[in-house]
Amino acid sequence: MMEEQNNENLPQDGENTNPQNENTNPPANEGNPEESTTGQPEQEDMLGQTNYAQQASQMFSSGLNLGFIHEKVNACRNEIKKFVIGQHDMVDLLLISIFSNGHVLLEGVPGVAKTLTAKVLSKTLSVDFSRIQFTPDLMPSDVLGTSVYNLKDSQFSFKKGPIFTNVVLIDEINRAPAKTQAALFEVMEERQISYDGEVYKMSFPFLVLATQNPVEQEGTYNLPEAQLDRFLFKIKIDYPKLEEEKEILNRYKNNVGSPDFSQISDVFNAEELKKVQELVEQVKIEDQILNYIASITDKTRNHAKLYLGGSPRASLAMLKASKAFAAIRGRDFVIPDDVQFVAPHVLNHRLILTPEAEMEGMSSEDVVTEILAEVEVPR
Repeated sequence: MMEEQNNENLPQDGENTNPQNENTNPPANEGNPEESTTGQPEQEDMLGQTNYAQQASQMFSSGLNLGFIHEKVNACRNEIKKFVIGQHDMVDLLLISIFSNGHVLLEGVPGVAKTLTAKVLSKTLSVDFSRIQFTPDLMPSDVLGTSVYNLKDSQFSFKKGPIFTNVVLIDEINRAPAKTQAALFEVMEERQISYDGEVYKMSFPFLVLATQNPVEQEGTYNLPEAQLDRFLFKIKIDYPKLEEEKEILNRYKNNVGSPDFSQISDVFNAEELKKVQELVEQVKIEDQILNYIASITDKTRNHAKLYLGGSPRASLAMLKASKAFAAIRGRDFVIPDDVQFVAPHVLNHRLILTPEAEMEGMSSEDVVTEILAEVEVPR
């Protein structure tokens, strides 16, 4: 419900992106233009019931060029719409992950456009791209690279693997054994490879988009918790709605070939992406919101239905993602709604349910929803 509410409030083409104008009304009225002209906000001020978003908008003035981000976000959405119908939350979360320099794990049954969306999104970035199909016989050297003996100078030289790129799509990541998955630990966290006493730095940007199938477990290996924790988001992709399914069939009814990605236009280059990330870093976040994030994470560590809660990395992920989401919505400051939107996707893969909770049929998202309802929202 929180995701639907926030998606309705996302800036659209031609909409005013001035954060001061956007937040002159409470978040509850953002999607209702009729209420924006009434005197209700002034009445609430007189009654001392001013909304937190109003207080924050009065406290901060927009000094960031958020129109640049708005322009790029709309361009990315338009390019992805050429191939992917629906899945709006997934697209927005992928953009948030790119803007906050985080890796993403896409989980869904076969055929819901996980790989297609990742490939289309990568094509909108004017950077190097590689795809690695994880298989049970894949070795760490097949990902990182290996030393090759040169007969001419009788020396070994390091031949870089496909991980040395800007955006890497790892398809079916849970099909590789533990030793291959462990090879990703260093590069995902520190963005470097240590091999034979040498350190090889990754070029900017470096993003991992991984997919996995939660249903078929034959020939798969569970991802270790240390690797799951390195993903900013775990995005669970559901089936499209009936109307979206009909639109998919109508669009591709005369197309029997593979999608032609050559028609995708570049939206970002490395310099522009760096500029966006620098703008996101300047988005303000009050101590009240920081305490709110810390309280949510702390609640996961003391919840009766959770065996394992979130780590400080989870808190930092919520911090970065909420700032990126605020920038996408045209604000230079974070409000609780931003935290509530990203929290389920940040925490769902970092929590381990107790056996009793699993027997009750609960999911980690259910527990996160309970926690968000219990933690006091800053005003």
